[in-house]
Amino acid sequence: MSSNAVTEFEWMPLAEYAEKAYLDYAMYVILDRAIPNIADGLKPVQRRIIYAMSELGLSAGAKFKKSARTVGDVLGKFHPHGDVACYEAMVLMAQSFSYRYPLIDGQGNWGSMDDPKSFAAMRYTEAKLTPFAHLLLSELGQGTVDWQPNFDGTLTEPKFLPSRIPHVLLNGSTGIAVGMSTDVPPHNLREILLACIQLIREPKSTLAEICQQVQGPDFPTGAEIITPLSELQQMYATGRGTIRMRAVYQVDESEIIISELPYQVSGAKVLEQIAEQMNAKKLPWVVDLRDESDHDQPVRLVIVLRSTRTPIDEVMLHLFATTDLEKTLRVNLNIIDLDNKPKVCGLLGILKEWLFFRERTVRKRLSYRLQQVEERLHILDGFLLAFLNIDEVIRIIRYEDRPKQQLIARFELSEIQAEAILNLRLRHLAKLEEMQIKKEQSELEAERKNLQALLDSPKAFKKLLIKELEEVIDEFGDERRSRIVARVEAKALDEKALISSDPVTLVLSTKGWIRAAKGHDVDAAALSYKVGDAWLLSVLGRSNQDVIFIDSKGRSYQLSAHDLPSARGQGEPLTGRLTPPSGASFVGMLMMPEKGFVLMASSSGYGFIAPVEVLASKNKSGKAVLSVGDNENVLSPCVFEQMDQQYLVAVSSQGRLLLLAAEDLPQMTKGKGQKILSLKSSKANLNDDQLISLVTMCNGQSLQIQSGKRQLQLKWQELQDYRGARATRGQLLPRGFQKVDHVTVV
Repeated sequence: MSSNAVTEFEWMPLAEYAEKAYLDYAMYVILDRAIPNIADGLKPVQRRIIYAMSELGLSAGAKFKKSARTVGDVLGKFHPHGDVACYEAMVLMAQSFSYRYPLIDGQGNWGSMDDPKSFAAMRYTEAKLTPFAHLLLSELGQGTVDWQPNFDGTLTEPKFLPSRIPHVLLNGSTGIAVGMSTDVPPHNLREILLACIQLIREPKSTLAEICQQVQGPDFPTGAEIITPLSELQQMYATGRGTIRMRAVYQVDESEIIISELPYQVSGAKVLEQIAEQMNAKKLPWVVDLRDESDHDQPVRLVIVLRSTRTPIDEVMLHLFATTDLEKTLRVNLNIIDLDNKPKVCGLLGILKEWLFFRERTVRKRLSYRLQQVEERLHILDGFLLAFLNIDEVIRIIRYEDRPKQQLIARFELSEIQAEAILNLRLRHLAKLEEMQIKKEQSELEAERKNLQALLDSPKAFKKLLIKELEEVIDEFGDERRSRIVARVEAKALDEKALISSDPVTLVLSTKGWIRAAKGHDVDAAALSYKVGDAWLLSVLGRSNQDVIFIDSKGRSYQLSAHDLPSARGQGEPLTGRLTPPSGASFVGMLMMPEKGFVLMASSSGYGFIAPVEVLASKNKSGKAVLSVGDNENVLSPCVFEQMDQQYLVAVSSQGRLLLLAAEDLPQMTKGKGQKILSLKSSKANLNDDQLISLVTMCNGQSLQIQSGKRQLQLKWQELQDYRGARATRGQLLPRGFQKVDHVTVV
């Protein structure tokens, strides 16, 4: 066996090994990559970037340095991962539209709101820390944090930064780990620190009392938060919830100017979403879009309206509902607590835990400084003793073989004091230095008493905490950007409301070709038709109405008028959009009213009245409405608004006319219907008597009957002679009108 062969190994079931390996990886991602720490609100890569920049001397007052230099230091010393991911984390902290309080001051192209990842490569950009980042670093070398070795053990790095602010709430954080995620929104520094001060003064403050200070999140891009206050408070209680944001706009005559967008919303994408609706003819009120954003005005989107009479509120509510002008953000206050464990906290829990961290940090800082002061006082005591006996000290140093031990024995000094005396330079042995030592002693003694008092007195310690937080508020506090307001819920307008209401004439040919002509003064019969085709019927309506088609099998179909082809050409066959049964042709057409009734009948003399919505059908195959036999024809449907004072006029092919009240005919939703007019056919030809015309009319109207070149007009009083009961044959028309071609109500 080779000397390098493995002689010892451990047996482990594969399932157990895989589970352990996955859990180790999951905890690494949670603790060391995706979830921020409550202490400084940073993820490890962010913390290492900030610390590395401070070590490079890139403070707010320093000159800019290439970003590649910073990234190189971070990767080489603390974070052995990909340079692209590291640089992206650095860019995020420099973007004023991503961070409420940026930590890095960038020079060059650091991305834009429209495309946050459009930043230049790290070799082109330069960076340094902002003054705000000083709040995370100022107490770093004062014994406030624990240090840990870097990845190769050659250097040390802080486990977390001694933040003077609850940074986890101020700039927020997002991240996805294994089995959990975090979405902490940014907040206003003044509000958060005032809440901290209130908790220091009143530790038993309730969430409701804290929410009087913290109104809600505060985003760098402004915009309005329209989530009700009750929902915001519930979100702060549980640590989970959602926030609805809405863009801010102003109106200038016929222009809508959008000046603030919700967090992480691209203005270019919003304009693209609006343009798509314009191209689909779903925004008739908007005629143009402009992006006038520049350096001075990062967001200025202009929506040009058709006229000043446009219902602006309705248009904006529709845009809020259909574009990113209104956005819902997820909130999940998941953080790494002081015990190094991930947990979802409410606002009160986060503030209390951070205040505990801050108190501990300040105590460490004071204790560290107290220790430094005491050590310096101890050394100064030795210096003073040396100056009082300077001749003897010089003699011992000059003539003794072991001066350190001699000094300790002669003057009862400590090793530290003796070493400090031996390290003194000759120029410091001047007589005047005694005054300087006593002055420094006096100052340090006063500082020591002050530090000890702060550490011993809870009241004085609280005052110090409050004073330091108030100093931060004075230096960095600003006004809220995201106003919290109550707004009407956004609701998309239905398709009809989005279509302009223009007069149109719909023309249907005998072969089922359809087209829509603008206006109501169109001579449909004079239009151009294909060879063998001709005008069948036409109806007047508006472009925002639906059209109902009836085929010869009694089925109904529905299309939108604005989708129909223009009458500039010869139209297109309805069979390209609808799928009627084999052998069926289109015989009827009407504009769909919002409400009313429709009269459906066949040549057999049967029919019924139904609510007009019965005909509605978005199905391409239509909807069965009227049942007809093989040798029966479907008559063109008639639409009327109400049943009162409405009458039906039925005319048979044998020249008989019947007038009856619409209420005499029962209402149905589908089927063959009830008998309207009784027909009499010969045994030789069962179809020689048919119902050829059925129209509706109101009291006082007249009826015009066309038979060949002859016309007959019956006034309302004359029509009373033809009044009869339903299912009767009616009265014969005068001689010469036994073959009726057309009946019109005038």
